[in-house]
Amino acid sequence: WRQLKGSDNLGWNSFAWPVFKRPSDPEEMNTMSISAYVLSKYAPDANTKTPKDRIKEHLKRWHPDKFETRILPRVVEEERERVKAGAGAVVRGLNELLNR
Repeated sequence: WRQLKGSDNLGWNSFAWPVFKRPSDPEEMNTMSISAYVLSKYAPDANTKTPKDRIKEHLKRWHPDKFETRILPRVVEEERERVKAGAGAVVRGLNELLNR
């Protein structure tokens, strides 16, 4: 994510989608695949943060208000809708996990 801050011409493959297998489209990301990644005991912060805190951290990163104003404008036009849909799928999955 730090590398994205100064980058332009971003595309679908520029993002570290929160799933184990890189998705090729938004429909491949669902609550189950996001949960497997975010709540994995192998996640980078698994030993230092609670599952709820990990979900909240991902939500901050992908939140539409932040994502659509700071990141999405730097995505190339032909990839923008797909990236926006992917970010939306991530947020829906994370919100579902948080509300369990």
